[in-house]
Amino acid sequence: MNKLFEKYESLSVNGELICLEQQNTIVPFFCYPINAKPIGLEGCIMYCFIDGYKDMVFASNPGSCTDQNVYPLAANFEDLMRLILTCGSANSVEQIVWMDKERFEKHLQEEKETRTEQQKELLDLLAHELNLVPMKEPFEYVKNIQANFDDSKIKYSDEYYDTLGIKR
Repeated sequence: MNKLFEKYESLSVNGELICLEQQNTIVPFFCYPINAKPIGLEGCIMYCFIDGYKDMVFASNPGSCTDQNVYPLAANFEDLMRLILTCGSANSVEQIVWMDKERFEKHLQEEKETRTEQQKELLDLLAHELNLVPMKEPFEYVKNIQANFDDSKIKYSDEYYDTLGIKR
């Protein structure tokens, strides 16, 4: 397990403020990889590690705006947290998959304008406790991680293939 993720968990913060809600029971959706280790949830979007990809962090989104339901967001948990420090939440990072740069910049500005004091305090706490600085160029970073990504190690249930009508 990733040491920085363990430290994050030990802080017992309200992850819902940054779209990384911790839940004891996760209701499975058709696209959640069977080899996934959850980090947090935002509604039905699961953020996770996936066996076979070392420390890489993924989003698994049953309502994805792209032709993929599972896609990488960061090379590791540290980078995910740095992205969240820049973008305000995992949601803003997850949205990059379908956005162009101009739309992302507008979304980021809207996110910043609506950020609550609780969210700001949590971001400050995370930066301090995890000893991290915000990620520069978050859009380019995520797009680079997603470019030419090999998803062959992601394992899905039969329900995934049945739901999407994909041959196994």
